[in-house]
Amino acid sequence: MTDSGPKFNTFKFLKIIVSSFFIAVLLLLTIASIRTLSLDVNVGLQLAQWEKTKNISLVIGHRQREELLAHFKEAIRIPTVSFSEKESNTTALLEFDRFLRKAFPTVFSSSLVRHELVANYSHLFWVQGSRSDLVPYLLLAHIDVVPASESDGWEAPPFSAKEMDGFIYGRGTMDDKGSLMGILQALEYLLMKGYAPCRGFYIGLGHDEEVGGDKGAMSIVREMKLRGVQLSFVLDEGLAVLDGVISGLEGPAALIGISEKGSATVKLSVFMVPGHSSMPPRETSIGILAAAVKRLEENPMPRLFGHGPEHGTFEHLAHRFGLPMKFIMTNLWLFAPLLGRVLERKPDTNAFVRTTTAVTMFNAGVKVNIIPSLAEAYVNLRIHSAQTLQEVLDLIQSTVGDQRVKIELVNGFDPLPVSSMDEKSFGFQIIKKTVLDMFPTVTVAPGICIGNTDSRHFKDLTNDIYRFAPVWFKPGDAQRFHGINERISKKNYEELVVFYFSLIQNCDIQKLPEPHSSIHEL
Repeated sequence: MTDSGPKFNTFKFLKIIVSSFFIAVLLLLTIASIRTLSLDVNVGLQLAQWEKTKNISLVIGHRQREELLAHFKEAIRIPTVSFSEKESNTTALLEFDRFLRKAFPTVFSSSLVRHELVANYSHLFWVQGSRSDLVPYLLLAHIDVVPASESDGWEAPPFSAKEMDGFIYGRGTMDDKGSLMGILQALEYLLMKGYAPCRGFYIGLGHDEEVGGDKGAMSIVREMKLRGVQLSFVLDEGLAVLDGVISGLEGPAALIGISEKGSATVKLSVFMVPGHSSMPPRETSIGILAAAVKRLEENPMPRLFGHGPEHGTFEHLAHRFGLPMKFIMTNLWLFAPLLGRVLERKPDTNAFVRTTTAVTMFNAGVKVNIIPSLAEAYVNLRIHSAQTLQEVLDLIQSTVGDQRVKIELVNGFDPLPVSSMDEKSFGFQIIKKTVLDMFPTVTVAPGICIGNTDSRHFKDLTNDIYRFAPVWFKPGDAQRFHGINERISKKNYEELVVFYFSLIQNCDIQKLPEPHSSIHEL
């Protein structure tokens, strides 16, 4: 039978397909190039005309400098350690209370400031503003620190506040007594200079942040809810000024945390009939559990880079990279999967790419010749903003894939809501302005906290929670958090004081300025 219809030309068809492919690629690259070339380095209100304010200037003289450093060192020497949710150094917490009253007499005696103890050891301050129509904000910090021992390898005893090469060493210098003392020292100086705020504000100091904040921060929240308080924004610890930390980035970057990853602690357990080691079964409880743990480590959670706030971080920083990274970061709509594969190669950047999985405890066995009946492991997960706690639990269940392994959620919560960061975002823009006034060469960008802070407990009181303090991080400094040789330079601590001194006054404006007309939004 003869086909009388038109003949199909395979070569011509393939030629059309290939041509179409190259045209599509060329079009995509053209769009990407236009975006890169049109990138405006002045993102946000960097060029906006701010309302003129009569800010009080702060000039710290030699005597004041010696005094503020002495107070800071004294705060570090008080070992306000939280050991667990049930155990903390309450003697040190009481000592810290007495110390604060002595170090900041104007704060505790001013008629503008109302102070109260919450849950025995936490502190809540209300600084009254002259304009009741302006929504107040909250500055947050925490008193407690994680345990530290000189035997861990510290260059100076962890509660000595020893000064070496311009740095003060000690547990809490970075996390979080630098911010705590900086806030109160700034308020002390402002009140001494006769300052009275237009916009009222709160200062909250929790005493158990390092073990979850269930007693301190949550009690502060309950008190504020009872009074019907709503907040313009919350500023807590979290991210910092990174200098030389991000490979390829030209100059330092101040990252303001606009969200936090979620968290989960999951317990895996296997129970079998115990026996004598001379007659072992084919599989033991330890072996079954070890295999389950191995599957979790070999099958990480899905790569989600570009689906959360980290997308904005890299786009805001893109103009400070050279080619080709500038081209890639300006066009994450096209290159996010590629950049995600690069970032996942290192533990510190892998945290931005996915929900991380860390096996932190493994318990089994009581005697060398007894096959144990019970084996347990604990897994800590930090949940990416594009996932939920339930989705993570479902993935653990399917990855383990063994009915003999019992999976229990010990505790956990979803990722925190993403706070606003556009030109109308009061809190973000005030923080950004304060940073740029102090450090004009720094690039400001949104970021995400991979750890958790007390601020997450305040999400019912405001839509905008920010996590930032102008602590300067050089390469390797991030490992000092909860690690050994935690430290801060004397200059940087003074900068913390100046930062909060300026921030409090900057918050007195009634509204944000109009954005600059030439600003290009990504």
